Amino acid sequence: MYAILETGGKQYRAEPEQNIIVEKLDVEPGETIEFDTVALVENKGKVRVGNPWVKGAKVRCRVLAHRKGRKVEVFFYKAKENLKKSKGHRQAYTQLRVEKITVGRQSSKEN
Repeated sequence: MYAILETGGKQYRAEPEQNIIVEKLDVEPGETIEFDTVALVENKGKVRVGNPWVKGAKVRCRVLAHRKGRKVEVFFYKAKENLKKSKGHRQAYTQLRVEKITVGRQSSKEN
C-alpha cells in the first residue's frame, strides 16, 4: 500500500513505516500530523486517483526531526566592474515517519 501526498507544493510517495523528508512544517518533533491532500492511493493492486484529492484518504505521520540541507553557494561576478558577491543558502526540511494510510469508503460514483 502506498499513497502520493502533497505538502509544500511538492508530491511525495509514502508507504507505511517509511521515513520521508518534506519541506519544513510548523510542527514540533514527536507530534503527529495528518495529511488529507492525497492524490493517489494504491492498495493490493487497486488504484484510486483523486480529482484533485482522494475523498476520505489520509496519511498520518510522526515528526522525527527538523534538519537543514547541504549548503548551496552562489557566486555572482561581473567582469571589469570589480563586482563580486557571494551568498549561501541551506534549505530547512522536516523528517517524517509514515505511521498509517487510511482510505474512506468508496462510493459507487467514484472509480
